[in-house]
Amino acid sequence: MEKKFCRESFVVKTSIVLPPDTNSYGTLFGGKLMAYIDDVAAISAMRHARSTVVTASTDSVDFLHPIFQGHSVCLESFVTYTGRSSMEVFVKVIAENLITGDRNVCALSFLTMVAIDEKGKPTVIPEVVPQTEEEKNLYDTAKERAELRKKRRKESEMWAQKYGTDLPW
Repeated sequence: MEKKFCRESFVVKTSIVLPPDTNSYGTLFGGKLMAYIDDVAAISAMRHARSTVVTASTDSVDFLHPIFQGHSVCLESFVTYTGRSSMEVFVKVIAENLITGDRNVCALSFLTMVAIDEKGKPTVIPEVVPQTEEEKNLYDTAKERAELRKKRRKESEMWAQKYGTDLPW
């Protein structure tokens, strides 16, 4: 199968934060930002795989800086690492005060997306090839993040088993 460069999956999405997108503090709803993150990650993954994808996991999203009403929010994403059918996608979120030009990195996230075929089964994807120093650094550290994800998933499965579906909440 062919190989693809990270840059081939690069996505940029920019929006202005309007009143319906904000909470009572006048900042972007966290859930809205998480939906944006999943959206750009899915587009990057589909560009890479050229197939339908599903989100397998989202690493923690730490809100490093608030995104205020009237500011822009810009998300950049690309595939950083690939397995047989899964891929890691890096998403960077930057807010900009459109009046002053001040910019802040507001969040970083890694998502695992899985390419699926018409029957909903995982399908083979091209290998990703990093070129820039940033891409190489993310590629070289991807296996460590994958191990942490496996550990976190086992913990989640343990908690799901412990609490199950019998409790009223």
